[in-house]
Amino acid sequence: MTETTKTHATFTHMQEGTEEDWQAIGSHFRQFAKGLPDRIMTHLKLLEGDFGGFPVDRLTHCLQTATRAHRDGKDEEYVVCALLHDIGDTLGTYNHADVAAVLLEPFVTEENHWMVKNHAIFQGYYFFHYLGMDRDMRDQYRDHPHYDRTLEFVSKYDSPAFDPKAETLPLSYFEPMLRRVLAKPRKSLYKKPAEAM
Repeated sequence: MTETTKTHATFTHMQEGTEEDWQAIGSHFRQFAKGLPDRIMTHLKLLEGDFGGFPVDRLTHCLQTATRAHRDGKDEEYVVCALLHDIGDTLGTYNHADVAAVLLEPFVTEENHWMVKNHAIFQGYYFFHYLGMDRDMRDQYRDHPHYDRTLEFVSKYDSPAFDPKAETLPLSYFEPMLRRVLAKPRKSLYKKPAEAM
């Protein structure tokens, strides 16, 4: 057996894969998964300098949202959700909340996932009517168990986080929290291999 076959799969079609192939892939998966926090941090930094017409750049907005939640005593998972809630702005122009929710879903509670996934609809209350949309679109969720949580997130932390003079803790302050929250998935199709990390 050559060195290549020990470290990489040899199939050209998945149906030809062997247990040895998948062991090699699994070892690469575990190493790659460990780098997720670094990739998230790198992607967050892409928001710096991108104002999109707002009074602060997108990174500052995320940092202010997380700062507000942290200063209000929210737990680390919630604060990390606040930090990452708009990370999808660069790739999900038309569905930024979905992008953030997908990244967070394996690591956070269902309540926090739902909050991030739906925050764009809730924040629409402040501006949808200026775009010819229904500002009360969030009302469709009024009876949902996470309605109040999401309303609080948007009204207390997300919507007021556009102040150039507001306290804004640096990204380095939140990095240890992010690393702890993203350390191991709670749920994932690949949870068992991840637990072997």
